[in-house]
Amino acid sequence: MSVNIPEIFACNVFNEEVMKTRLPKNVYKTFKKTVRYNEPLDMTTADVLANAIKEWAIEKGATHYTHWFQPMTGSTAEKHDSFITPASNGMAMMEFSGKALVKGEPDASSFPSGGLRQTSSARGYTAWDPTSYCFVKEGSLYIPTVFVSYTGEVLDKKTPLLRSMQALSKTAVRFLKLFGNDRVTQVTSTVGAEQEYFLIDKKMYDQREDLILTGRTLFGAKPPKGQELDDQYFANLRPRIAAYMEELDTELWKLGIYSKTKHNEVAPAQHEMAPIFTTSNLGTDQNELAMEVMEKVALRHGLVCLLHEKPFEGVNGSGKHNNWSMSTNDGQNLLDPGDTPMENLQFLTILCALIKGVDEYADLMRLSAASAGNDHRLGADEAPPAIVSMFLGEELDAVLQAIENDEVYKTEAQAFEIGVDALPSFPKDSTDRNRTSPFAFTGNRFEFRMVGSSDNIACPNVLLNTIVSEELDQFTEILEPHKDSEGFEQEVKKLLKSVLKEHRRIIFNGDGYSPEWVKEAERRGLPNYASTVDCMPHYTDEKNMRIFRKFGIYNQNELTARTEIHLEKYSKTVRIEARTMVEMARKQLLPATLGYVQTLCTSIATKKQIGISSVTEEKIAGKLSDLAEKFYDSIERLDQRINEANKVEGIQKQSEFFHDRVLAEMDIMRSIADEIELNMPASQWPIPAYSEIIYNV
Repeated sequence: MSVNIPEIFACNVFNEEVMKTRLPKNVYKTFKKTVRYNEPLDMTTADVLANAIKEWAIEKGATHYTHWFQPMTGSTAEKHDSFITPASNGMAMMEFSGKALVKGEPDASSFPSGGLRQTSSARGYTAWDPTSYCFVKEGSLYIPTVFVSYTGEVLDKKTPLLRSMQALSKTAVRFLKLFGNDRVTQVTSTVGAEQEYFLIDKKMYDQREDLILTGRTLFGAKPPKGQELDDQYFANLRPRIAAYMEELDTELWKLGIYSKTKHNEVAPAQHEMAPIFTTSNLGTDQNELAMEVMEKVALRHGLVCLLHEKPFEGVNGSGKHNNWSMSTNDGQNLLDPGDTPMENLQFLTILCALIKGVDEYADLMRLSAASAGNDHRLGADEAPPAIVSMFLGEELDAVLQAIENDEVYKTEAQAFEIGVDALPSFPKDSTDRNRTSPFAFTGNRFEFRMVGSSDNIACPNVLLNTIVSEELDQFTEILEPHKDSEGFEQEVKKLLKSVLKEHRRIIFNGDGYSPEWVKEAERRGLPNYASTVDCMPHYTDEKNMRIFRKFGIYNQNELTARTEIHLEKYSKTVRIEARTMVEMARKQLLPATLGYVQTLCTSIATKKQIGISSVTEEKIAGKLSDLAEKFYDSIERLDQRINEANKVEGIQKQSEFFHDRVLAEMDIMRSIADEIELNMPASQWPIPAYSEIIYNV
């Protein structure tokens, strides 16, 4: 089927082009001014906007509207109201006011709040984010919004992101003036989130209670063939997958999402969609929307899209590579080394600010990608380790070493004094990519590879924006007194030199998967937070609370609440998984095992009666009987530990119990079950095996 991309692209989005044709010029100008200068929208303008949006949405088939927001559940939320309003003649009219566009009041009582509010306190407010476009989907007008409580506390992931973007813009604009960049009035963080996912047949999915309830397989022996041949990566798309991807692209394009790349990933049944970068807030909205569309389109093809970080043991898990950079309102990418000496010096200064920030706030970087699902992925030979480090590449690292050691940097062509004349026109692709690095420089951006496939990317981008704001602010305070002096360049060099001497330890260009790196990182003093339970309490460390308060991102109560929400979600996730294991084991796997042992015993008894050897059956029956006994004991222990965990007081201690005691027993139970599966006939095993699931699409 031929698709005219320019014709369908963003056809369901109320974007700039639609605004220009639908709005009066004065209203359009007022709206743009509101967005640019973060000013409140007057109700007269809001009413005109609302009417234009309503008429457009109705033409697109919409009958309802919804304030679409991102609560602390990690996904999105929506409540739909129709445009219908009673008319005086007993008929109905379609109305939509500026007030309804700008503000909503959903029930906030059942969303996670981390103790910020009582369950009985139901009032919460949504407010339109005019920097993110409205769109039509499935008969409703979607209005991207923020979500706050009645008393003003932040209850969502979007509000902190917008605050962090505002803070970054303010500090970066001031910083750029040091380098003669007076024309820049706004700096925006940008992101492109590469999305990995699995596709499996829905019939297989429906037979696996663990996939249905938890998103991952809690049992499953390793198949004879995994990913060791590397024959899945970039392989030819199977017809069913190609058809899915074609429809996915079309649906994403209609919603204004720049779906650019599609391919098979490393693991069997694993794939990737990569978009073109955009502003961080729009990129966050679009990634949440993309995940929803992925799941819905899959169902139309008889498939299920799995976004869990580790749905299958023994094969690669899924990440979401967060490609982060900064752009100015006059078109500069601040992580592009540039073509002139002054641009180069500016780039090196920003780079050193990032080096300092990532080293000082490695705990925040790690916890921004922390979840029960991602804990299974990080540190395996498929994803970055849980140790935060930065990859710069050999050539760029050599430039920094020259600065640090007061040396002349030499290339094959020429040598450069490291100052304002340092390395003009630095080549973007002067080194290979490092896929094992958590935070890798890739030419004109940093690729934050730790983020999990199901994560909302608001959190990592909030933290990146805040960290960089802090470091650029510090640098500006140091350099501003020397701005117009002849010694400015030397002051910059002096600053960079001191930063590198203190924070070079965070730079690592080697193999992040190697055991040697773990030891080397420990020698360097880098933190290694292996699990969510280890890193999440550091959210409220004083140094972290200080920068969040400084830039108005979070107050102390909001940070404490987020810590509690994340740990509570961790405990609940592990509890659900453990309960699911117990139920599947008791109701499916153990009965199947005992039933087959009974069949073997009947065969043994029959053979003995007629004098035929039954040695093989006896060996199998004996082995399975021993495994069944161990399996039963593990089921009982896990059930007991779940009950014990539920009684542990304090969310930190409870999450630690789930991590140390419950997960440990889950691993034991799984290993026993997987060994049983390998000794059972396929016809007798009650759930689809890995080979059936990942190779049948």
